[in-house]
Amino acid sequence: MADLHAQRPREIIRGDEGASMDQRVGPLYDVENPWGRDDDFFLAAVDETPAARVLDLGCGTGRLTLALAAAGHTVTGVDPHRASLDVARAKPGADRVTWIEGTSVVLPDAAYDVAVLTSHVAQEIRAEADWTRTLADLRRALVPGGRLIFDSRDPAARRWERWNPRDSRRRIALPDGTVVQAWTELTEVRDDLVSFVHHYLLPDGDELRSPGTLRFRTEEELRAALADAGFTVEQIHGGWDRKPVGASDDGELIVVARAGAAITPR
Repeated sequence: MADLHAQRPREIIRGDEGASMDQRVGPLYDVENPWGRDDDFFLAAVDETPAARVLDLGCGTGRLTLALAAAGHTVTGVDPHRASLDVARAKPGADRVTWIEGTSVVLPDAAYDVAVLTSHVAQEIRAEADWTRTLADLRRALVPGGRLIFDSRDPAARRWERWNPRDSRRRIALPDGTVVQAWTELTEVRDDLVSFVHHYLLPDGDELRSPGTLRFRTEEELRAALADAGFTVEQIHGGWDRKPVGASDDGELIVVARAGAAITPR
């Protein structure tokens, strides 16, 4: 279950109900992905900059975004999926956050002290051109010396081997008493791209299917891309306990980098 944490639903294969099925994704996501050790890590890391201007890029339904605002930070949550933002905007305290539908392209210049990408959202940026553009946009959006903090699964841990109907089978109890049976099916591993489908079987027999593909980048690849974008890597942890890479059962690459001075075009 932990290995599947925060795999945000991207696409719904609909039945006759059409768009109404989208409304069931938010509750499923929030129940399946409660506050965890990763949230503790990110909140503590951001708190190292008191009263920071914080960007949560790929904020989803706003679990961490709202906690950052409640901790006294000025927070902007950006996500390309309107359904996720609609769920976030309906939560208590949502008026403390500036919510923006979009990608890194919409970010203003030098507006943030800290930027976070959580729940492995960095891996959802699959094309290398898009990853390069995202890092450049983040560098532009951060003040010089601002921090970028994000997580990405370590490919050496091969977590996708547990994404099968037997090992991933889980029961999700929604607040209204509805019980959903869920599992994950690995569909393809091609080079550093891993594809899968999350299945959610509802009591009435409807099944929501949420396919996705993640890119698994090595530590060396992450370091190189960050350096090219004008970041200096300060730390890369292997888990939420801040152990070195390869020394934690979490199988993570948790990156803390700092933006260098802005490059003035010639």
